[in-house]
Amino acid sequence: MSLRRTATAVTLTLSAALVLVGCSSEGADLASQYQEGSDKGYVSGDGSALSIPVSERTDPVEFSGVDESGETFGSDDTAGEVTVVNFWYAGCAPCRVEAPDLVTAFDEYSDAGVQFVGVNTRDQVAQAQQFSQEFDIEYPSIMDNAGGRSVQRAFAGQVPLNAVPTTLVLDREGRVAHRVLGQLASASQLSTLIDETLAESSDTAGEQ
Repeated sequence: MSLRRTATAVTLTLSAALVLVGCSSEGADLASQYQEGSDKGYVSGDGSALSIPVSERTDPVEFSGVDESGETFGSDDTAGEVTVVNFWYAGCAPCRVEAPDLVTAFDEYSDAGVQFVGVNTRDQVAQAQQFSQEFDIEYPSIMDNAGGRSVQRAFAGQVPLNAVPTTLVLDREGRVAHRVLGQLASASQLSTLIDETLAESSDTAGEQ
């Protein structure tokens, strides 16, 4: 019995740790979920950052959807610009914690032409609008919780479906250059990834 109690305590401790890292209803291995790419629920990111060399990036990601204001927004609107894509929903605790960091980065880089777009994976429009008002978010969020989750599926080769929160930085060609699974560590982390992606464009221009 003592061994059983010990095993149960360890299991509960690990489960609690996963909830703190990200919003998840399942504790399956993140790597296997990434390979599987199934739409089976919210998976918890571990906060890890992945930077993809230019030579190893996949094709540009094409996406489009209707935002919380009823306007259509997608990759055609961000073409030629470095773009930050953040997957979120209002009830996700890590999403709420990182929201001010996203706003800080938006304020810093919007005048530099960097585009920001959220992808709301769960909420109704009223919830998304309330969240944006609460955190003073000025960039649009696509409502992607119905109609086949088209935006999430467009990025399925880059991030597990329903991995929330996840933040991507796309290069000027619309390819994923950086990915953070789980809550951003800070606004400076995102700024560093944006700066690196902007610098690629400058380096390319200098070589021509």
